[in-house]
Amino acid sequence: MRIILNFIVFLMFSSTASAFDHTHQIWNEVLSRYVQPSGKTTVVDYKVLKGSPQKLNEYLKTLSSVSKSEYEKFSKSEKLAFLINAYNAFTLKLIINHHPVKSIKDIGSWFSSPWKKKFFNLLGTKMHLDGIEHDTIRANFDEPRIHFAVNCASIGCPSLATEAFVASRLDQQLEQAAVDFLTDESRNRFDPATNTLYLSQIFEWYGDDFKSAGGVRSFVSTRMAKEPKVQEKISAAKLEYLDYNWNLNQKTD
Repeated sequence: MRIILNFIVFLMFSSTASAFDHTHQIWNEVLSRYVQPSGKTTVVDYKVLKGSPQKLNEYLKTLSSVSKSEYEKFSKSEKLAFLINAYNAFTLKLIINHHPVKSIKDIGSWFSSPWKKKFFNLLGTKMHLDGIEHDTIRANFDEPRIHFAVNCASIGCPSLATEAFVASRLDQQLEQAAVDFLTDESRNRFDPATNTLYLSQIFEWYGDDFKSAGGVRSFVSTRMAKEPKVQEKISAAKLEYLDYNWNLNQKTD
């Protein structure tokens, strides 16, 4: 009987020890230490992170340890939070692996995209960043707001959040990320004098992703302005896309 009880306790302990932490506490520690607000966006201290990558590596290890079968048991919100955080964390890893660089695009070449580099394991597969964003997130989640949550380590990209995305607050976090990006006039703005709506190229590249939200104009207008009359003007305005700033979102001394 004692042997059986000991075995049950062992199984319970093993299950608890191996359970994935959906609060993403280790990732929170990394973000709080190396990501800092800068105006309406955030910057990353890549230099210091490269010198002390232990916490980041610890978090990446926990991500890579999640099997496909374990992932399938996650709730929908847990899956999406997991994937967004994974994308952002592995992007930091890619940058510090090659730092110093002026842009994430410097890591690639005419024949090799940085987003196609298979440098990590996730869900039992050797994967690249495009594998997370396009093949997993966009292929399985009808959620256009992820474009304001995944961060491409560039100034033109929506800010890297200073906290982990978590299932319990995911809708709120995604909505806030969208509003923050659309109300940052360095990335998106409406000029009533010329009746022109200037948007990030994200909306040009991924316009189809916003169809379920009524289209780009509908999605943008309700988050860029609170007044219905202004929203109507934004929806009817001429549309132009701003040049994307691919410079690294790094902290400067």
